[in-house]
Amino acid sequence: MIKLLATAAATAAALLLAGCVTVIDASDNGYGWTGSGAQPFDGAKADCVRQAGSDEGTTAFVTCMADKGWTRTRD
Repeated sequence: MIKLLATAAATAAALLLAGCVTVIDASDNGYGWTGSGAQPFDGAKADCVRQAGSDEGTTAFVTCMADKGWTRTRD
């Protein structure tokens, strides 16, 4: 029982410490988004599509995503 609790605690700690998320969308020509403490990706992207259009390469779109905690990366 103690081993199970220790394993569960270690797993929870690892998940909490892994606060950086990377999202790679196959439709975006190799660009991905990385966010640490960012808003949920799908909602942030949907908001930015409404505000800046669907072209992720525009400055307006990248700025919108950055305001929501996401930065664009290249594979």
